[in-house]
Amino acid sequence: MRYLIALAITLWASFCGAQDWEDRRVFNEAGTTPLRIISSTDTDLFEPLIASFVAENPDVAIEYLVTGTADIDSRFRAAPDAFDIAISSAMDLQLKLANDGFARVLKTIEHPEWAEWRQSLFAFTTEPAAVVINRAAFDGQPIPQTRQELIEALRARPAVFQGRVGTYDVRRSGLGYLFATQDARASETFWRLMEVMGALDVQLYCCSGDMIDDLAAGKIAVAYNVLGSYAAARADEENTLEIILPSDFPTTMMRTAFVSTATQHADAAERFVQHLVTQQSTGDEAGPTLPALRDQSDGAERAIIALEPSLLTFLDTLKRNKFLAEWESAVIQN
Repeated sequence: MRYLIALAITLWASFCGAQDWEDRRVFNEAGTTPLRIISSTDTDLFEPLIASFVAENPDVAIEYLVTGTADIDSRFRAAPDAFDIAISSAMDLQLKLANDGFARVLKTIEHPEWAEWRQSLFAFTTEPAAVVINRAAFDGQPIPQTRQELIEALRARPAVFQGRVGTYDVRRSGLGYLFATQDARASETFWRLMEVMGALDVQLYCCSGDMIDDLAAGKIAVAYNVLGSYAAARADEENTLEIILPSDFPTTMMRTAFVSTATQHADAAERFVQHLVTQQSTGDEAGPTLPALRDQSDGAERAIIALEPSLLTFLDTLKRNKFLAEWESAVIQN
């Protein structure tokens, strides 16, 4: 029996290892119950949560596979039985997967109503979209605190910012698309900012980590709509970075997780999601490095994107195509 379990783990690892991943890591290989987690969260940020889980659940071996938010959606739809848990910052794509029947109902998990969807999709962090700057580019200049002030700063010194502004390529990034559609719903300022960035030959990225790497290296001077948690993790190390939470209209997403309806290890997968929501709800700073789950009742002033059907609006094919056409017209000006 132990031979069969070991063989299964080996074959599973070989199958997943043959695919392209941004990162792939196995935790607690001695565990006899394998869990496969597909996630958009960098391993370094998520490792403390995994470590605390396997310390309490030594029977579970975890293979943690990192890829982009849009890729999670397409891979999961193509092979829902290949993964036990999906974790993503793209709330809209996660909600659609849950709504389409890919997420298992977990009735034993108690969670605030605003942070879950039909007992199948569970939020466990709240994280703002941020503007992050390299201070050197703003030496002696006022630091913009709103999107309008950022527009004015970019227009005032185009030579400084030409080719040195970064944001998501919303055609490839699920999270980038979510942030962009939410911004566009909030204010027309978003479209003016996109046009200004496009005129400056904006650099387009798949993810926050790459943007912050180039920002720290001085290749770009401004990164727009970066995940606040990623920026905070690097700002502690890089004294050249400054995080701005725009005061005109805030955007805060919730990172979510669900268990696949096709999982063969439902008990272990449910225990893992319970661990996530418990630790992040209590905000145990000794464990997780990701932000805790916070609602607005604790004095937070930043509006949280709600887990509700309106999230699916811009996933409609016609609306998505129209939005992307407008975005490309504003941003791709070559």
